[in-house]
Amino acid sequence: MRLLTHNMLSSNIKGVANGFPLRIEVEKVVEKKVDLNAGFLRNIFPKIEWKAFAEAARTLGYAELPEDADSSFLDSDDFLDKFHHALLELHLEEGALICPETGRRFPVNKGIPNMLLHEDEV
Repeated sequence: MRLLTHNMLSSNIKGVANGFPLRIEVEKVVEKKVDLNAGFLRNIFPKIEWKAFAEAARTLGYAELPEDADSSFLDSDDFLDKFHHALLELHLEEGALICPETGRRFPVNKGIPNMLLHEDEV
């Protein structure tokens, strides 16, 4: 699961008011090379919740991102390289996503998060 995906997911358990960001429990991270597309990065940047993204990257062991970022950073090739690496090349292969409110664990197996709810959570 890429951090792009993580940044878009939240817990939809009945009664949960704050299901974002999901905490990450890491068992295995893999890197998969992807060609850098600066146009894509510039277009997706405003949609990324930066603090959650930077924290998720640190959880996966990547501490090269700044705490805060704004669109002026997109003029830097160094920033784009780091943003690209964290967003698209780091994959949570095995682990779990954890609801910040309830502590419910959603397993991630072979890079696929299982966000299905139990019957009593719908």
